Amino acid sequence: MSRIPTLLSSLTLFFLMFLFSCTSETEEILGEPEVITEGFQFTEGPYWHPDGYLLFSDIPANIIYKWEPGNTESDVYIQPSGNSNGITSSPAGAILLAQHSGKVSQINEDSTFTVLADQYDDKRLNSPNDIVARSDGKIFFTDPPFGVSDEDRELDFSGVYRLDQDGTLTLLFDGFDYPNGIALSPDESTLYVNDSATGQIFQFDLLEDGSVENQSLFASVGERDDTGAADGMKTDSEGRVYSSGPGGLSVFDTEGNRIQILGFDERITNLAWGGSDYSSLYVTAPNSVYRVQTNVSGR
Repeated sequence: MSRIPTLLSSLTLFFLMFLFSCTSETEEILGEPEVITEGFQFTEGPYWHPDGYLLFSDIPANIIYKWEPGNTESDVYIQPSGNSNGITSSPAGAILLAQHSGKVSQINEDSTFTVLADQYDDKRLNSPNDIVARSDGKIFFTDPPFGVSDEDRELDFSGVYRLDQDGTLTLLFDGFDYPNGIALSPDESTLYVNDSATGQIFQFDLLEDGSVENQSLFASVGERDDTGAADGMKTDSEGRVYSSGPGGLSVFDTEGNRIQILGFDERITNLAWGGSDYSSLYVTAPNSVYRVQTNVSGR
């Protein structure tokens, strides 16, 4: 009989230690943000180049900048940029852009652009915003109407699209008001898209042929306010989802539970994994670009 209290005490201690370790890990995912470069109009679309530098867009300035570790200043990489927003790369290493000028383009070696898509159903795309490429070369992007006047707008919906290697553009979903951030799960079986109008993040089963099914609500960062709105997204190697939004940068576990939120001195817009081991998050904001050290790695 005397061993029962001892056993219960041991189990209680083990349970408390387990809870503490889980809480501690959650709290330590994101470190404190540090400004690495500043003095811009409205930065977006960060992308870590495998050669060891960061590219990011300044949308109204119509410039893509290049930042190298150890510097505080950033150099012009391409100007004009087609008012680029999201930046990513193809599996072959080509730089891909979502451009507010109504295009999805590839940067050529001579710094010119090859337009990959600018119309759907013979109508001008709205304002391609964010972009991600799957390992088989299929490209996925969002197309809200940000910055497009009523006179210039030709599509009466905001789309989420797939662009195939042969140039075929397929509308995957048109149920968002302002689709914005887009991300893939580590195994590329799930597509995440958020809506700046509602703060909701939806998940779709992504099939081998690039079609989607089983749309469902994954999580919400909350409705937009003065501190931000649902915008850029990324996943890490363990499947957690990171989204900018009201209050800063939110982290969700694979079940859609928010496990951390990190505040910034200004509203943030987008994020990208980078650094030598891809454990740093580079986060854009109107005036500045930040770096956040983490204890995990991304893709």
